[in-house]
Amino acid sequence: MSVFMLVEARTINLEKYTQYISQVSRLVVQYGGRYLVRGGKITPLGNDWNPERIIILEFPSEERIKEWLSSPEYKAIAPLREAGAETRAVILEGLNGV
Repeated sequence: MSVFMLVEARTINLEKYTQYISQVSRLVVQYGGRYLVRGGKITPLGNDWNPERIIILEFPSEERIKEWLSSPEYKAIAPLREAGAETRAVILEGLNGV
């Protein structure tokens, strides 16, 4: 069953975040992930949540997400993300037949 990673990002340094974005995609693919949503128009639904950027990734398992995030390759570019954007992320399980 697929698992999903939802990330909310707010840019604080466009140059650093752009550098991160240019390098992270190949690592996502390398660890079996794919982008379902990456930026694009966001329409708030009448509450106070108005994120600047949303990213949704699909991976074959939670273990693959954790392997990706703990890989030497990702750790090398993570400082660009940390300097470039404030982020919040969660892992979501797919549909369980409910």
